[in-house]
Order: sequence, then structure tokens, then C-alpha cells
Amino acid sequence: MFKNLGPGAIGVKANLPESLALAKKYGFQGVDFSVTEVQALADQQGVDAVRQLFAEAGVAPGSFGFPVEFRRDAATWEAGLQALPKQAELAQKLGCLRTATWIMPASDEMDFWTYFNHLTQRLRPAAQILQEYGIRIGLEFIGPKTIRNARKYTFIHTMDGMLALCGHIGTGNMGLLLDIYHLYTSHGHIDDIGKTLRKEDIVVVHLNDSQPGEIDELEDLVRALPMETGVLDVAGFLRAVNDLGYDGPVTIEPFSKRLREMSVDEAVRETGAAMDRSFKAAGLA
Repeated sequence: MFKNLGPGAIGVKANLPESLALAKKYGFQGVDFSVTEVQALADQQGVDAVRQLFAEAGVAPGSFGFPVEFRRDAATWEAGLQALPKQAELAQKLGCLRTATWIMPASDEMDFWTYFNHLTQRLRPAAQILQEYGIRIGLEFIGPKTIRNARKYTFIHTMDGMLALCGHIGTGNMGLLLDIYHLYTSHGHIDDIGKTLRKEDIVVVHLNDSQPGEIDELEDLVRALPMETGVLDVAGFLRAVNDLGYDGPVTIEPFSKRLREMSVDEAVRETGAAMDRSFKAAGLA
């Protein structure tokens, strides 16, 4: 697995060339990107020019944000499906075979099975298209109970539940976006990784730390850099994922007000230092 920069995950706005420069400067081996942005760049300059940007920086593609807007109306979803084959072909040419998105753990409009069937109908065609290009899609379960408390119907919010949805969709190229914070807030345990998961079950990994407090009172968007508070066993989590043979990107997503108030360079530098400390503590540096 490799240290990956997700600019948006730390509140940094940067286009692909800027992201690559930041990743190179602060020691990241990969970078996340918008396939929509990169498609526009490839249309203007050619795929080889985009490949060259990665090669010159010495930075690999990490993952791309899932581009199909499945949460909105049918017309928007269908338009996303129409655009997906071209985007998937580009990602394949760039050697980026991972994408991911998150699934809300509750709804005001749909009860559990209505929501389950809705997601199956919306995600299966997209997963089938991605499968044709060898691309895997990770679904992120969202753990904090505070989100579920605010809505009428609860939905999947655990690792096992999300694996069940992936299995039901049944395309064979679906797995988890595994975030240590959501594992913790869903009352999961690091031991569950080795007991429950296979290497192929993890598509993308997110790293962070939790603020102190009762688990069921924690908010989704208030976290910390990994190893900043010491609430989460970051080193143990990384070792467990590594022991499975996971070879993909590890991206920090801290939702940190302190980080957002820094300059771009300061924020990326601080994130890189937190990543280095985490890998070193896990014995993976």
C-alpha cells in the first residue's frame, strides 16, 4: 500500500498539475483526482500528455472519485451512466483501476429495503460498466450514530452490512472504502479486518483520528489527523490492512478545522508528516 494525497479530503482545492506537484513535494506516492477534470485535459492535450504529468512527478494515480451522481434524479443518474464508459476507458489507460463513493446510513424518504433496492438499481449498471475496464468500486459505510439519529429511517452503517450490499449487487468488482473512523464509530474492531475481509474486499483506505468522547455522540465531520489525539489505533489498523496484502492507496481524511485554516503548503506538509508518523508507528515506513 502507498501514501496517497487526496487534496479534497484535507480541504485543499487543486487541479491535477497542482496536486501532482504537492504530492511530489511532500512525499506522497499517489494522488486522487477527478476523472471529469482529467477527461477534459485529455480531450484538449491527449492521454499521453496526462500520462506524462504523472510520470514527470513520479506520482501514481491513486483513485478517482466515482463520477455517476446516483443520489439525484433519474435523468442526472442516466447522464452519468452515459458518460461513464469514456471516463472508465481513460482511467484504465492511466492505470487507475480504483474508484469509490460513500453511502448515507439513513434516509428521510426511503425505508431500509426501499433504499437497498434503490441503491442496487442505481449502482449495478455503473459497476457493470466499470467491470468491463477492470475497475473496482469501493463503497464507504458511514458509522456515526448521530447521522442516523437525525433521520427517519436507518440504513447500512457497518462493514458487514456494506459487504452484503456489494454481494447483492453481484458484479464481482465491488468492495469497501474502509475508513478507520467509520470502523470505530460503527463499533467495529481492528480484529474484524483480519477475521472478516479478504484483500479484494478493500478498494480504498482512509486514515484519520477521532476526537475524544462517547462513540455514539461523535460527529461525522469532526475528526483529526491520524495519531493526533491517540483515540484510534492507527498503527494497528495499518498493520491489519497491510497483513491482508492490500496494495492500494492510503488517504488521510481528517475533517480538521485546524488543517483547513492553514495555507495549502502547510496543510499538505502537515498531512504528509502525519502519514509518515503513522506508517513508521506501524512498522511500514
